[in-house]
Amino acid sequence: MTKLWISLFCILLLAACGGRQTNEVATRSIYYWRTTFRLDSAERAFLHMHHVKKLYVRYFDVTPDDEMHPMPNATIAFADTLPQGVEIVPVVYIVNRFQAGSIDDIADQVFRRILQMNETHDIKGIREIQIDCDWTMSTQKRYFSMLRRMRDLCHEHRLTLSATIRLHQLSLEVPPVDKGTLMMYNTGDFTQLSVHKPILDMKDVRPYLHSLSRYKLPLNVAYPLFTWRVLFRDGKYVGIMHGDDDFPILQGDSVATRQPALDDIMAARRAVDSLRPDANSEVILYHLNNKNINRFTPNDYENIYQQH
Repeated sequence: MTKLWISLFCILLLAACGGRQTNEVATRSIYYWRTTFRLDSAERAFLHMHHVKKLYVRYFDVTPDDEMHPMPNATIAFADTLPQGVEIVPVVYIVNRFQAGSIDDIADQVFRRILQMNETHDIKGIREIQIDCDWTMSTQKRYFSMLRRMRDLCHEHRLTLSATIRLHQLSLEVPPVDKGTLMMYNTGDFTQLSVHKPILDMKDVRPYLHSLSRYKLPLNVAYPLFTWRVLFRDGKYVGIMHGDDDFPILQGDSVATRQPALDDIMAARRAVDSLRPDANSEVILYHLNNKNINRFTPNDYENIYQQH
């Protein structure tokens, strides 16, 4: 009987140690989505306090010009030193409406520009590149062709290629990349005044989740912190106000504040845990700025990041 109790104790001890080990290996990451790279003391403190190991930095956008040729746009300016001990992942947002130019040429130009920016700003230790694109079935063919070329270029340089995966894309063909980031936000129609939770509402998320467990791509997950201020006039959508001077506010206009609730973020995290727990082995928050990181308490951010 004594041996039996000792065996049971050892099993329980190993299980407990295994649980703690899971917490230790979970990767904590966050996006940086501004056109100037500059971290204030609060943002640096957030990275340090929450042991953030990866920073996904939007380098530039690729948008079509008047002749539908791809052009770089809104390139980030590095005006500050990068945080020590944090891996940088360059991210490029692509507007997939090109009708001119070789697919291989687009991939080559994007890849070359990323390498040049790394060299110019002395950004070392790059192991991954991420492509962000809201592709659909109608644009899938050209986009996937570009990704195949990008993947070849990445592998030639011993880099990993990842791509963002929107919820509606879970039911479509898997993109030709090494891994994906599931974007757990922008789930509702923000142009409708009656939609109060367009950033994250679990009733909008649930219909897509039936595809998650069988999605044939390694995944991590990005959860939202950001806030939208949406201007409505006579009940109709006018635009998102990034600053107070973006639109004239007339008498009778409504400015609606839309932001994800902590309960919804945690519900989304639990839903992923139940269907695809490996995806929460890296949790990415979107995105790093002073307002976003002060929405919740430090303990709340720990709960979002923590591997359960």
